[in-house]
Amino acid sequence: MTHERPDARREDALAAVTAAVHSRREALIGLSHSLHAEPETALQEHRSAAKIATLMADADFRVTRGAAGLPTALVATYGTGALVIAVCAEYDALPGIGHACGHNVNGAAAVGAALGLAAVADAVGITVKLVGTPAEEDIGGKVPLLEAGVFDDAAAALMVHAAPEDSVGASSLAVGAWDVTYRGTPAHAALAPWEGVNALDAAVLAHTAVGMLRQQLPPGTLVHDVVHEAGHAVNVIPERARARYEVRARTMDDLVAARRRVRACLEAGALATGAELELAPHGHDFAELRQDPFLTSAYLRAARALGREPVPRHGELTASTDMGNVSHAVPSLHPCIGYDTGGALQHTEGFTRYGTSPGADRAVLDGATALAHAAVELATDPGRRTSYLQRVARRRATRATGPEPHGPTDQDTP
Repeated sequence: MTHERPDARREDALAAVTAAVHSRREALIGLSHSLHAEPETALQEHRSAAKIATLMADADFRVTRGAAGLPTALVATYGTGALVIAVCAEYDALPGIGHACGHNVNGAAAVGAALGLAAVADAVGITVKLVGTPAEEDIGGKVPLLEAGVFDDAAAALMVHAAPEDSVGASSLAVGAWDVTYRGTPAHAALAPWEGVNALDAAVLAHTAVGMLRQQLPPGTLVHDVVHEAGHAVNVIPERARARYEVRARTMDDLVAARRRVRACLEAGALATGAELELAPHGHDFAELRQDPFLTSAYLRAARALGREPVPRHGELTASTDMGNVSHAVPSLHPCIGYDTGGALQHTEGFTRYGTSPGADRAVLDGATALAHAAVELATDPGRRTSYLQRVARRRATRATGPEPHGPTDQDTP
C-alpha cells in the first residue's frame, strides 16, 4: 500500500519532534534509570510521580497532582489546540522484583513523547496531555481516571510498552480479580478438631475445583490464584483463609461467563466445609485492548524510519492492561518497544536486570519519537483530524449514556 508523501508542514514537525526528544536525551534516560533505581508499587509511587511532575513543570506544562482522587496520578498539559493527544505514562513496579514489566521505560518514553509534541503543539494545532497513570499492575489506575473524565477531551490516547521485541497491533485479555476470604471456627487440632470449621479446607477445595474447571474453559480463558493466609499454628484448626483469584478472558462478555463458573467453585468450598465465604472485587476490571488501525499504521511507519521492524500481532492476545478500558472509549495506540533482555520475559527478575541497559535506553528515545510521530501524522492529516474531532464531540454528547463503542470505521482504515 502506498502513502502520499507528507507535506512540508508535516516533515518540519516530525523533524522538530525528533530534535526535541533527543535534546532531552539525558533527562529522559536519567528519569528511566531513576524510576528503575527506586521502584514503587501500586498507589505508592509518590517519588516516581513527583519526578515526572517536576520534569513536566520545568518544561512549562500545567501540572495537576492527585487526579481522580488518586494521590500518585497526575495530568500535565501543554498547548491550546483543538486536537487533544493524551499520552499515558506508567511508573508502578512489581512487589519484590521492581520494574520487571519495564514501566520505567514506559513512563520515560511517554514523558519524551509529550515533550516532543510540545515542541510542535502550536504548529500542528494540538494540546498535549500527559496522564500519569498509577497502579497498572494492581487496581488499574486508568479506570478511575477514565471515569473521572480525564480522557473526555482526548482525540487519541497513546503509550508504548517495554518488551523483549518490537510489535504492533496486539490485543489483550479482559481481566477481573476477587479478594476471597473463608471464615471458619478455630479448635484444638488434637483435642477437639470436630468442633472446628476448617477455612484452609475450604480454600483447598476451591483451588482443586478450579483446577478441574480449567479443562472446560474456552481458549483464552485463564484462572490464577494465590493464597495469602491459611492459618498460623499447626495445632489450631485454621479459622481464616485469604486468597486472591484472577480471571482472564478474550472479551468482557466472556469474562462475565467465566467468573460465574469460578464463583461456583469458590462457593463449593464453603458449602462442603461449612465455612463462610466473602468475595470482594479487587481493583477494576480491565477490558480487552482495541488498537486503532490508523494510529498503529502511523506508529509502524515511524518505527521503521528509526530502523526498527515491529512484528505485526494483529488478533493475537497478550496479557492484560487497563489501557483496554481507555481503548473502548478513545482511539488508542499501545505498541511494544523491544530491547535485548537475555531471553527473559516480563514479570521476572531477569527482565528487571535489563531495564537500564543501552537497549532499554534506546527504547526510551525511539518509543518517545515514534509515538510523537504517530500523533503528528494524525494532527496533520485533515481528513483524519476532522474525523477524530467529530468522535470526541459524539463521545461528549453521549457521555451520560455510556462510552462510545470503538470499532473500525472508514476513517480507521489505514
